[in-house]
Amino acid sequence: MIEADLAARLARIALGHVTREYPAKLDHVLARPGDVASPRALHPAFYGSFDWHSCVHGWWLLLTVLRLHPNLIEAEEIALLAGRVLTDEAIAGEVAYLDRPESAGFERPYGWAWALALHHEAQRHADRPWGGTLYALAHAFAERLREYLPKLTYPIRVGIHTNTAFSLTLSLSWAEANAPDLADMIRLRSIEWFETDRDAPAWEPGGDEFLSATLCEAVLMSRVLEPARFGPWFAGFLPRAVLGEPETLFTPAIVSDREDGKIAHLDGLNLSRAWAWRALTDHLPTDLRPRARATAQAHEASALPHLTDSYAGEHWLATYALMAALGSEC
Repeated sequence: MIEADLAARLARIALGHVTREYPAKLDHVLARPGDVASPRALHPAFYGSFDWHSCVHGWWLLLTVLRLHPNLIEAEEIALLAGRVLTDEAIAGEVAYLDRPESAGFERPYGWAWALALHHEAQRHADRPWGGTLYALAHAFAERLREYLPKLTYPIRVGIHTNTAFSLTLSLSWAEANAPDLADMIRLRSIEWFETDRDAPAWEPGGDEFLSATLCEAVLMSRVLEPARFGPWFAGFLPRAVLGEPETLFTPAIVSDREDGKIAHLDGLNLSRAWAWRALTDHLPTDLRPRARATAQAHEASALPHLTDSYAGEHWLATYALMAALGSEC
């Protein structure tokens, strides 16, 4: 459970950017002169936060905080803003954008997964209309995922948006609640891709990564394998983890320039590692759990003071801070 003070801080950050249209970075293919348009014209709901996926997961943060801490001062502002932005008309515009032939690869797979996570969170607010409003958008992305997974011959293992394991972890939670067939597909493909992996070298981080490809894979496998299978799998995947090796997985990344948007990704890496270690802790051997907890705390502490140092991080890092705080609850 996230503490109220931290929840309020993260909510204030997200409230400051989910409706901030500029600066903006679009994932938009132009097929004709008429396709040139502003972020808000293209995306009537998710036009803020510099890019589409950051806006989507900024809304996930806000709805999550609203559910966990409904008595915060920020909670009323979240609900009022959601009522103005997450409307049937605006979400219909987002769905219409996906119908463009040029949008087939839009936000694949990271934005897809966050859209599913947002819908899953919206469904938890039974007294609000947001779950129904976001239904069509979520199911449009679920259908794309159904088409994508069978043809993805090889998983993508980099520590940025295209990472397969991270997106499948987010998508699995939605699928288990909404589409059992997709959940089965995610489990099957995850096992096909990752079950034989052994002795991960953890050659990370790359200079612009915000995800640990190694730990994201471990979190995914902890959710698709039964405990009796996950224990032996993890022992083969990271056989020296109890000794703190590979050392890179236990050492916070150095962020040399937070004004540089790519280098600022490394603050996200530290927060996503904190999330991953906490999500894994209860699945680990008992002699590794203290190290996992300490590692998560060290990574979180290295990034939390810097969430708003620059808009390069401010427009998205709070989401990863919330994930780090929630750990296995995320």
